[in-house]
Amino acid sequence: MPDLSRITLDPNICHGKPCVRHMRWPVEVILDLVAAGMGLDEILADHPELEREDILACLHYARLLVSGEPLRRVA
Repeated sequence: MPDLSRITLDPNICHGKPCVRHMRWPVEVILDLVAAGMGLDEILADHPELEREDILACLHYARLLVSGEPLRRVA
């Protein structure tokens, strides 16, 4: 199961939107890349600061949101 601790909420980063590891990478931007048809390897090649686990955590986070399942507290 993807590590949701990679998804962070900080009011000082990206207006408090869920981001990847306190970086200025909002989850929604990662989802936009995937929705545009980019594969994980392509995203990672274009953005070496990201890790495969980051993208998987974003996808898992989004799945939990749309499923209505309760989210455990993220960092």
